[in-house]
Amino acid sequence: MSEAKAEPGAKAWKRAAAAIAVFVALIGAVFYFAPDNAYLWIKAMHVIAVISWMAGLLYLPRLFIYHHQSAVGSGTSETLKVMERRLFRVIMNPAMMISWGLGLYLAWDGFGFIGGWLHAKIAAVVLMTAAHVYFGRAMRAFGRDERPATERAWRFLNEAPALLMIAIVLLVIVKPF
Repeated sequence: MSEAKAEPGAKAWKRAAAAIAVFVALIGAVFYFAPDNAYLWIKAMHVIAVISWMAGLLYLPRLFIYHHQSAVGSGTSETLKVMERRLFRVIMNPAMMISWGLGLYLAWDGFGFIGGWLHAKIAAVVLMTAAHVYFGRAMRAFGRDERPATERAWRFLNEAPALLMIAIVLLVIVKPF
């Protein structure tokens, strides 16, 4: 039996670890080689991480809808378990952590954590993180062949990250207060 068969997803984990290492190396290189432009580079990397996190937050509930429609123990159900787990652990978790880390740096360095719009944005990101945690619990429940919510509920929950994203983008761009 090959190593890939013995440990499903081992190659995906290695690629994810390599991508995170490259990302961290880029951040270090920015501070070393371009300290005067570090803020803009960090902001760009923050946006990249947020886009990756959002892609997962928008896609995972859609996978839950498909999973809810599949029969327990079916090949489709088992495939969806793997897809959900890899999406959550290999893409969403690292992207969320990088988004938070870089975002807090930007809030501190750029604004000194001052501004009503910034506090509202952080509150919306906390809600986004709560959705992330809830989706993680649901992923583990689906992994145990449980159905933690109805298909209709997942269709509704699929929209929550998009609404939070809209609020966050408006707060960041418009800075209404």
